[in-house]
Amino acid sequence: MGALQGRVVVVTGAGRGLGREHALLAAAEGASVVVADTGAAADGTGSDPSVVEAVAAEITNAGGRAVASTADVATTEGARELLALARDTYGRVDGLVNNAGILRDRMFVNMSEDDWDAVIRGQLRSTFAPCRVFADHWRTESKAGNQPVASIVNVSSTSGIIGAVGQTNYGAGKAAIAALTVILAQEIGRYGVRVNAIVPVARTRMTQDLPGIGEMVAAPADPAAFDVYHPGNVSPLVAWLLTADVPVTGEVYYAKGGEIRRCAPWSYDWTIDKGARWTVEEIAKEMAARV
Repeated sequence: MGALQGRVVVVTGAGRGLGREHALLAAAEGASVVVADTGAAADGTGSDPSVVEAVAAEITNAGGRAVASTADVATTEGARELLALARDTYGRVDGLVNNAGILRDRMFVNMSEDDWDAVIRGQLRSTFAPCRVFADHWRTESKAGNQPVASIVNVSSTSGIIGAVGQTNYGAGKAAIAALTVILAQEIGRYGVRVNAIVPVARTRMTQDLPGIGEMVAAPADPAAFDVYHPGNVSPLVAWLLTADVPVTGEVYYAKGGEIRRCAPWSYDWTIDKGARWTVEEIAKEMAARV
């Protein structure tokens, strides 16, 4: 305990599931936590402030430090509101967990523009806006001689890095988040900021109702058995990535149960090089031996 002692962490999408577990563990490890969530349904509709207020109360009732926010983190204004709340309440900010997101599964040929736009906004913009605002803050601090020791943890998905039928919108957003993570780490490392991402596999609102998935991630019938898909299993990795001395940046890690994997980046496989312009027939012949 105490791995995050003295650090101030903002967790978005912290009202339920993975985000709630990340916030609870961060607080248990000594962090002061800004718990952010609009309380919307899984598809992004509606709002319920009591959801995030309950998480903040749970932390404070256990002796931790937390404050709740219902800011819309898909907007720059909402992200600025979160930053201001952290600084006004605790005087600083050291970590950001971009967990907020929504889900609207559809087969692509049945997907409306609204379903596409809503998920891209709820996933990618909900990561972009806080990253943009907080990165600018830490850059300003660095240039003023107050070098940050800060961490951003983004959330990708197997749907983005491997693919999943019915999730073109969600997968596209999550793939973009993984790419954003790698590139942003290269850009803002000079300002004392580490940027990493996780690919969680856990039981959440987004998984427990999916056909064929809900049954797989259900809690074990034996209460003494290890609950592989409990969302809290992912949180220790998130907490480690938020520590002041975490040595990695630009990485993407898969986490399920007691399993952690490093995700290898996109890379080249085989190469054919004619040394001159190909004809279509030549390509067809070469590809026939490789597909």
